[in-house]
Amino acid sequence: MARVVLVTGVSRDLGSRFARLLAADPEVDRVLGVDVVPPRHDLGTAEFVRVDLRSPVVSRVLAREDVDTVVHLNVLAAPAHAGGRATMKEINVIGTMQLLAACQRLPSVRKVVVKSSTAVYGASPNDPAMFTEDMEPRGLPRSGFAKDAVEVEGYVRGFARRRPDVVVSMLRFANVVGPRVRTPITRYFTLPVVPTVLGFDARLQFVHEDDLLEALRLATISDVPGTFNVAGDRILMLSQAIRRMGRPSAPVPAFAVATFGQAFRAARVADFTPEQLSYLTYGRGVDTTRMREELGFKPTYTTPEAFNAFVAAHEAGMLSARRIRNAEEQAAEFLGVRERVNGVPQRHG
Repeated sequence: MARVVLVTGVSRDLGSRFARLLAADPEVDRVLGVDVVPPRHDLGTAEFVRVDLRSPVVSRVLAREDVDTVVHLNVLAAPAHAGGRATMKEINVIGTMQLLAACQRLPSVRKVVVKSSTAVYGASPNDPAMFTEDMEPRGLPRSGFAKDAVEVEGYVRGFARRRPDVVVSMLRFANVVGPRVRTPITRYFTLPVVPTVLGFDARLQFVHEDDLLEALRLATISDVPGTFNVAGDRILMLSQAIRRMGRPSAPVPAFAVATFGQAFRAARVADFTPEQLSYLTYGRGVDTTRMREELGFKPTYTTPEAFNAFVAAHEAGMLSARRIRNAEEQAAEFLGVRERVNGVPQRHG
């Protein structure tokens, strides 16, 4: 039973909601929410403590409050949330190092739960149909959030080796969607015209925001160590997701994708990192057997149901099939995505 739980990253919506959910759980005595800025949402009966995880202050907080369980949610996926990529990496990597170092020194800490991501598997044309937790990616992520997540997991595994008496649970979540979630992937699907990679139709998995919170709660109140993929059942193809949003797509040739992503980042329309572009090209699937059999968690929402909940909360494009085709052609022409023969643009009637 968790007595005093410290939750990081409570300034953002999911973090504050989780702290509030945990504080209402009868199996938890007390919840401390920490972040570098005050939360924008109500924490319920959870207490807020202003702490920068990159500083040694976090060690004093853990000791003073006699914390026995730490739930680490403060691994950022978007540079805009941190004020830039350099700051984001500091928060993700240095913040995690400091937090785990503090946990290692305190005998009162008996459980650590870490929110990770299936992004650690990367995305490539040589990937298996489904990644299990024991599989290695075909190529390690080289930049961005995915690289940070790989480094964070490495530090967590090192901590688990040094403190074998601590229950360490690491949850690798698929992309989170829902009525209230705002992430790079949700912004992508709400673009007026959704760019895709010509000739590819990525396989996608999602987890509903409510299922994410419940999986974290279950890992916090139970003593089940290990690494777990967390995702809704079934796969949704990228083309199916775009159709459910009712938006036109604009196929972009693979050789132009990197330039296209840079243009979107520069215009602050969407945050397309190389890892995200690879994911939207090849997709990714993860096996969730361990989640069900060992963690004992069964998501309420399948992948299509989770995405439908996201669609229902946004204004879907009201496009007929013919209007979608016309919009796609106009978008392709606007973006300069036309076939060329000897340098001359070719139009198709």
